Amino acid sequence: MEAAIDLFIRFLAVERGLSENYQLSTQRSLAEFSDWCVARKKIANPRAVTLPLLSEYLAERKRGGLSASSIKLIVVALKIFFRFLANQGRIGRDPAEPLALPRVERYLPETLNEMQVEQLIDAIDIKLPLGLRDRAMIELLYASGLRISELASARLENFDSAERILRVTGKGNKTRLVPVGRKASEALADYLSLERPNLVKRQTGGEIFLSARGTRLTTARIWQIVKRIARHSGLEKNIYPHLLRHSFATHLLGNGADLRIIQEMLGHADISTTQVYTHVDQQRLKAVHRQFHPRA
Repeated sequence: MEAAIDLFIRFLAVERGLSENYQLSTQRSLAEFSDWCVARKKIANPRAVTLPLLSEYLAERKRGGLSASSIKLIVVALKIFFRFLANQGRIGRDPAEPLALPRVERYLPETLNEMQVEQLIDAIDIKLPLGLRDRAMIELLYASGLRISELASARLENFDSAERILRVTGKGNKTRLVPVGRKASEALADYLSLERPNLVKRQTGGEIFLSARGTRLTTARIWQIVKRIARHSGLEKNIYPHLLRHSFATHLLGNGADLRIIQEMLGHADISTTQVYTHVDQQRLKAVHRQFHPRA
C-alpha cells in the first residue's frame, strides 16, 4: 500500500501538476487509511481492499466525530487513488467506484460592508514603519480578491502598473490576470517607490511584499498583520485575509458584475463555487427589505 501511495503522489505531482498542499493532504488521507488497514484488518496490499472495507473505515471516521467536509476529502482521495491503480492495472477492480460523496452543508461566507472596509483601511498608519506596505497589502486583497498565498507570492515582474493588471498563480499552479483598482495601484506605487527599496537585502527576491529582513512574507505573517490592523480598527468582527476576498466578490456582485467575470477573477474552476455569493447578496436584499418596507 505504501509503495502504491508513493507512486500515486508522484503521479499527482509530475503528470497532473497539482499543488504541494493538495499532494500533502491526499497523501495524509491515504496514509491514515493504510495504517488503519494494517492495524485493524492486517491488510497491506491494495488488491485486498473491498467496498465493505472502505465503507467500514468511513463509518468509523464519521463516528469518531469527523465532519462531512473532512469525510468528503477522504472519499475523494480514496476514489482517485483506486481509480489510478485500476487504470494502471495494479488492481483488478476499483473498489471505491461506487462510493458516494457525502452531502456537505454550505455555509454563507462572512463579509464586510463597504464602510467597514474603509474603516479597516483607515486604521493603517502609513507614517509608521512598514505602514505603506501594510496598506498596499490590504488594498490589494480587497481590490483583486487574492488568496493569502497569492498575495505572498505576488512578484514585481507580474505587476503591470500602467495597465493596473497583476498576474497571479493560484490553486493547481493555474495563472490568471486580475485587475488592480485605482486606490490599490496608488498604494502599491507609494510602497514600491518609498518603502520597498529600503527593505531590499542581498538575499531579496522578486516578491512584491517583503519583511523587515528583506525576505518574502509568509502567509502566517500576513495573517498576523491583518489581525493587528483589525484590532486597531475597532471593528467588532472576526477579520482575516479571506474575509476581504469574500467581500470583494460580494461587493462586485451587489454592484452588478456578471457572475462569470467574478468566477474568472477569483480563479474558481467551477461556477458553483462562485454562486455562493449570489446567496449572500440575496440575504442582504432580504435584510434591507425587512428593515425598510412598511409591510415586511
